[in-house]
Amino acid sequence: MKTSREIMEILEAYDLTGSYRAAAELAGCDHHTVARYVRMREAGQSPVEREHRERPIDEYLPKIEELVVASGGRVRADVVHQRITAMGFTGGERTTRRVVAQVKQAFAAGRRRVFRPWITEPGLWLQWDWGEGPRIGARRTQLWCAWLAWSRFRVVIPVWDKTLPTIVSCLDATLRRIGGVPTYALTDNEKTVSVDHVAGIAVRNPELVQVARHYGLTIRTCVPADPQTKGGSEATVRIAKADLVPTTANLLREYRTFGELETACRQFCVEVNDRPHRETRRRPVEALAEERTRCHPLPQQPFTIAFGTTRRVNWDGTISVEGVRYSVPHELVDTRVWARFHGDELIVTAVSETGPAEVARHPRSTPGTPSIRDEHYPPRRDKEAERTPKATSAAEAAFLALGPGAASWLTEAAAIGARRIRAKMTEAVALAKLHGQAEVDKALGTAAIVGRFAENDLIRILAHQTGRNHGAPTRAGEGHSLQPGTSAWSNFGLPRTAADDAGRASDAEAGEP
Repeated sequence: MKTSREIMEILEAYDLTGSYRAAAELAGCDHHTVARYVRMREAGQSPVEREHRERPIDEYLPKIEELVVASGGRVRADVVHQRITAMGFTGGERTTRRVVAQVKQAFAAGRRRVFRPWITEPGLWLQWDWGEGPRIGARRTQLWCAWLAWSRFRVVIPVWDKTLPTIVSCLDATLRRIGGVPTYALTDNEKTVSVDHVAGIAVRNPELVQVARHYGLTIRTCVPADPQTKGGSEATVRIAKADLVPTTANLLREYRTFGELETACRQFCVEVNDRPHRETRRRPVEALAEERTRCHPLPQQPFTIAFGTTRRVNWDGTISVEGVRYSVPHELVDTRVWARFHGDELIVTAVSETGPAEVARHPRSTPGTPSIRDEHYPPRRDKEAERTPKATSAAEAAFLALGPGAASWLTEAAAIGARRIRAKMTEAVALAKLHGQAEVDKALGTAAIVGRFAENDLIRILAHQTGRNHGAPTRAGEGHSLQPGTSAWSNFGLPRTAADDAGRASDAEAGEP
């Protein structure tokens, strides 16, 4: 086959000469080739288009198309090659693969799903979906991901489960962040939303219908097993999981507490709603202010029937459920909360200005065994630690001002029940004026260590400390040592006369007669 440049030279030669043979001589090809390209140009066909030539596999093409259609475009080329080889095809597998690819491409082009752009109306559609959240310890979490279609405003709330009370709580919190209620809410077909499908029609959960009626909201569900019918919330889930769930791609550290995950989700919502959207070129928070005017008013009271039974928080920060006390955050003292059991767990929900939220979760306990969490109460001093003396009068302040030794003396004296403690404290203050505050404080510390709290013990300790040299200890030299020497061994091996002379010489040096 000629290249595009050669074809253009052939056509240019024909236009110049007007003869097939003359053009063939100039272009260096056969005159039949010139005639073929000229006829193709006059017929409006592309000169570079290759003509279809008869192939041995063409007689098996209907069978290949049948296999591709029957498999929905999923059959493998090697399987097709085995089928047509058994029918008598003698060509190679490469030829079969090329033909199968062409047939699959034509099959997909004829059945490709075409999406019409969705032009949203403000105040009309809200979508929500669930995403798998990060693990807190060994426990799984869920991410509630809501998306307001027109303004692209996103809300992500972490929760522990996907029960109906949790859905009601998240829906109320989402609507309060939006500041209004849209007309429709679109979600998928979970059992909390649709309990059954009859002839392709979703049967709504009656409890969720009551929730929707309370907020003036119409619940719609997508087509089963077709997430593309609610792509907005699916994209929100994908973005939230990419930025919030720790993976090797984002290098996020693991969340130690559920509060850290809540903080991260709030920060994520602030970031994505405060930057311009790629499609609208507007910040979602700005578009939300405009869409809020098209939404319905939000009820002042949330739907609380699904949260369980009401309980009043006692002054000790606990509620009583089935005769068992469960702790709640101390900020909720003397307020009303809702408690319900989900499996073997007690879930406590409180309603604030931002909507209902889960505030505590306890394993089911038995009467006589309260479930108390330390994190529900403010920090306090260790009750097992020793008390620190605090002055309540001028005399006590003067005594404790002597130093830490005075505080130690008071603590130890009180522990053993010493007598006349106040009189001895006054005496110590008076002695500090004579001997100095540091010396008296040191004496008090010594008395506390050795347990000397009797009368005049402090004076005796001061007298013992006064005039003593507390410098480096005196060490005796070798001349004053009582360790026996080795001079007797110096005569070992010498003649007796020489040994006697050496012994007398050593005695003379030692001063002995």
